[in-house]
Amino acid sequence: MSVSPGAQGHPQRWLILGVICLAQLTVLLDNTVLNVAIPSLTRELGAETSDIQWMINAYSLVQSGLLLTAGSAADRYGRKKMLITGLVLFGIGSLAAGLANGTGQLIAARAGMGVGGALLLTTTLAVAMQIFTPEEQPRAIGIWAAVNALGFAAGPLLGGFMLDHFRWGAIFLVNLPVVASALVAVVVLVPESRNPRGDRPDLLGALLSTIGMASLVFAIISGPEHGWTSVRVLSTAAVAVLALGAFAYGESRIPYPMLDPHFFRDRRFTGAVTGAVLITFGMGGALFLLTQHLQLALGYGPLEAGLRTAPLALTVVALNFSGLSAKWAARLGTPVSIAAGMVLMAGGLVAIAVLDAGGYAGTLVGLLLIGAGCAIANPAMAHAIMSSIPPEKAGVGAGINGTLAEFGNGLGVAVLGAVLSSAGGLVEGLRAGQLVGAAAVLLGGFVAAALLRRAQRADSEMVVAHGPG
Repeated sequence: MSVSPGAQGHPQRWLILGVICLAQLTVLLDNTVLNVAIPSLTRELGAETSDIQWMINAYSLVQSGLLLTAGSAADRYGRKKMLITGLVLFGIGSLAAGLANGTGQLIAARAGMGVGGALLLTTTLAVAMQIFTPEEQPRAIGIWAAVNALGFAAGPLLGGFMLDHFRWGAIFLVNLPVVASALVAVVVLVPESRNPRGDRPDLLGALLSTIGMASLVFAIISGPEHGWTSVRVLSTAAVAVLALGAFAYGESRIPYPMLDPHFFRDRRFTGAVTGAVLITFGMGGALFLLTQHLQLALGYGPLEAGLRTAPLALTVVALNFSGLSAKWAARLGTPVSIAAGMVLMAGGLVAIAVLDAGGYAGTLVGLLLIGAGCAIANPAMAHAIMSSIPPEKAGVGAGINGTLAEFGNGLGVAVLGAVLSSAGGLVEGLRAGQLVGAAAVLLGGFVAAALLRRAQRADSEMVVAHGPG
């Protein structure tokens, strides 16, 4: 059985969107909440630096490696089923993490949470594409993207509050009532949808993509600490190249590929993909530097720094929840929206770099500009990716979107972190990193806009030549 949006969309679509955003928020909070607990974990579990790294990386490695596979499974077996499975696995992992009494147990629990997180990130966006009409999809994706920003901002604040009142395990146990509520709501409200063709499972593709992406992200994460030419980094990078090369070759040879190579012949898809990598590279790395800028250059504590990044997320939430960003995007069109958003985001990064002498005031200007740019450009970019892929492959599309975000963010943190460490001093390194990030964002915006504009012109010429039918 397959559910697709009718002329009016699903009758309870906005309520369903709220439910899937609640599920999404649990995953996003967990991406950032652990960072504030590092001192407590070090003290109470006797965790070494390597243990802390694996606690953080086990989650992101498993999640990033499984995103494509999770999206493909959702398309084949049912997006509601996979959403429920993701919530259950994430809840079990949260319970195990909260009750862990050793570093090994916590690392294993975090890996289990990563499996659930991959299923949740892909199915939430895929379900949103199924229940809304094409006209409403940009606003729905805008709200979905705003929840991403809310999770980024709220994670450190929630973690700081919980640690002030409870032991460190509470930062994981707090997920349980949220997961339980979301699980009941999903069972009752969310309709089932799947690929009606029922393609054969691409097991080899799933294995190769998982190994390849996990190895690639691991190499990127390891580079700054162990050296880009170390055996550890070069060997895992070689595994990534071999696995992803074999994956690409295999996908072009089998009748039911998980990632159809024909997607890359669509200029809308290639434009959105190219822009997304460059944008997440610039933003991921620059926001990583921002937290250090607030703490090391401006002298704020971790909780104070978290509070002072909130204007970025609040701007995104206000513009997307009000529908203003969707209205602007509809008037400007996708290519111009992406370019305009990237100009604002790049301007914000430059403001943080050059106005730092003014203290937090200059940073605040930058955060507001970045937030406005994110609110306009990110939903437009996600919609460009999702709308260029057949509806029956919505899960794969969401997996691609999530994979690009993971890859771009990881690469941005690694490269801009290297810029910081190679600079003459802290302030100079932070400024240089923000400027490099701004250049990447600007380049990504204009490349994506140009490719999407060319795709629109090609579509228009085809309609003129062959008629609308």
